[in-house]
Amino acid sequence: MNTIPHWINGAPATPAADTRTAPVYNPATGAEQARVALAGHADINAAVTAATAAFDSWSQSSISQRTTVLFAFRQLLIEHEEELGRIISAEHGKTVDDARGEIARGREVVEYACGLGDVLKGGFSGQVSRGIDVHDFREPLGVVAGITPFNFPAMVPLWMHPIAIATGNTFILKPSERDPSAANFVAGLYQRAGLPDGVFNVVHGDKTAVDALLTHSGISSVSFVGSTPIAKYVHETATANGKRVQALGGAKNHAVVLPDADLEFAGSHITAGAYGSAGERCMALSVAVAVGDAADRLLPVLQRKAEEVRVGPGDTPGTDMGPLITAAARERVESAVAAAPGQGATVVVDGRGLKVDGYENGFFTGPSLLDHVTTAMDAYQDELFGPVLAVVRVETLDEAIALINANPYGNGTAVFTSSGEAARRFQRGVKVGMIGVNVPVPVPMSYYSFGGWKDSLIGDSPIHGPEGVRFYTRPKVVTTRWPQPAQHEAAGFTFPTSN
Repeated sequence: MNTIPHWINGAPATPAADTRTAPVYNPATGAEQARVALAGHADINAAVTAATAAFDSWSQSSISQRTTVLFAFRQLLIEHEEELGRIISAEHGKTVDDARGEIARGREVVEYACGLGDVLKGGFSGQVSRGIDVHDFREPLGVVAGITPFNFPAMVPLWMHPIAIATGNTFILKPSERDPSAANFVAGLYQRAGLPDGVFNVVHGDKTAVDALLTHSGISSVSFVGSTPIAKYVHETATANGKRVQALGGAKNHAVVLPDADLEFAGSHITAGAYGSAGERCMALSVAVAVGDAADRLLPVLQRKAEEVRVGPGDTPGTDMGPLITAAARERVESAVAAAPGQGATVVVDGRGLKVDGYENGFFTGPSLLDHVTTAMDAYQDELFGPVLAVVRVETLDEAIALINANPYGNGTAVFTSSGEAARRFQRGVKVGMIGVNVPVPVPMSYYSFGGWKDSLIGDSPIHGPEGVRFYTRPKVVTTRWPQPAQHEAAGFTFPTSN
C-alpha cells in the first residue's frame, strides 16, 4: 500500500523503516486506500533546517521575484484544478465540484498575494524635525508554520502560505492526516512555479508533530484552524514558546429568517449552506432561527429541499452531498439526531441509516432536519460538524439577535429579509465576525480578513487579507539625518524632541 511521504527541501522525504503511519480512507467506500507518514521530532527538525536555510536567500529576494513565482503558481492551480479537486474528493468525500470551489476561493488569496507590492509599501515623513526624515517598512518573521483541518485541505492552507511566502517567509505546512495528498500536490506545483527548495515544506502527522511545531525554537509563528479546544491549546502552547499565533476555532452559525423574507429563496440557500460538503464546514449553517410566523411557512420549504438533496460519491455527476470523513463522524451525527426527540425536538427529516447502492460501506448519512429545537438541547449546543439543521423558533428580531449573542461562538451568521432597516439593525447588533445579508455562507473575499469573535477566534489575529500581511511581517522604523560638516549641532543629553 502506498505511503504518503513528507515533502522537505523540494522533494518527497522517503519514510524510514520505523516511521509511524496512519490510514487514509476513501470515505465513499470505507476502504483504506493509503497510509500517511507521521512525523517525529527528526522530521520536524529536518523541515525547520531546510526552511531556515532557504529563508536567508528568500527573505532577501525582490518582490518581483516572489510575485513572478506566485503568478506562475496561480496559473498551475487553474490548469490542475480538476486533478486537485479529484484528489480532495477521494480523501475527503466532498463532491469534485465542491472541491474545485474551495480551490478557486483559495486561489483568490494567491491573487491577493501577487499584488503585495502595493500592500507592502511603507510610509515616509520628511522633515519631522530639522534635517530629519522618518520612514518605515515591514520584514518577514522567518520560518512560519500552518496547522490545518481536514475539511478544506486546499483552501485553508492557501489562506496562509501564499501571503507568508509573498512577504518573504518560509513555510512548513502540517495538514490533516485524514486527507494529506492535496498538500503534497500543491508542493509540487510550487516547485514547478519556480519556488526555491525549502521555502515550502509539508510534514504530515498527529499530536506529536503538532507539539513539535508549537515548541520548536526555529519557528517564529503558527497559524491554526480547527476546533476551539485545540485552538486554545495551540494558542497557549505556542505563545508560551514565544511565537505569534493565529488560532481559529469552531462555530455554530445561525441563519435568521424574518417573515418578510423570500422563503423559497431563503430555504434553498439555507439548505445548501447546511448540507453542502456534508456540513463539514466552519461556515456551515447549523441553526435556522425562524422569526414569528416565518416558521410554519419555512418548515415545508426546508423539508422539501432537504429531501431533494442527492447523496452519493463525490466523483459521481449530479451528487449534491458526499459522505462524512470517517465512520466516527457519522456515528456522532446520527447519535445527535437519535437523541433529539428525547429532548423535545421534532425530527422532520431523518438522514440516519442511509445506504448508497454500490457504496454500502461508505461513511454516508443523509440530511437531517430538526424542528422545535431549544438552546438547552445537545443538537443546539454541540458543534456537530455534519448535515444536521436545527430550527429554533423566536418571536422577534431582537430575540434572534439576543440568542445569537448568547452563543459562545461568533464565527458567521446570516439574515434573510427584504427590509434594509432590519438588516442594518441585525448587522450592527450581532456579536459575530462575518455576516451575510441574504448570503448564507459569508466567507469574505481575499482582500478582507477571515475571522470570528468569541470562541471562534482565540487571540486577536484573523487570517488572510491585510491582517494576514501584518501577521507574517513586523515593522522597522528608520529615523535618518544627513548632516553637513558646517552644520554640526552639539549633542544633547536630554531626551530628543522635534524642533
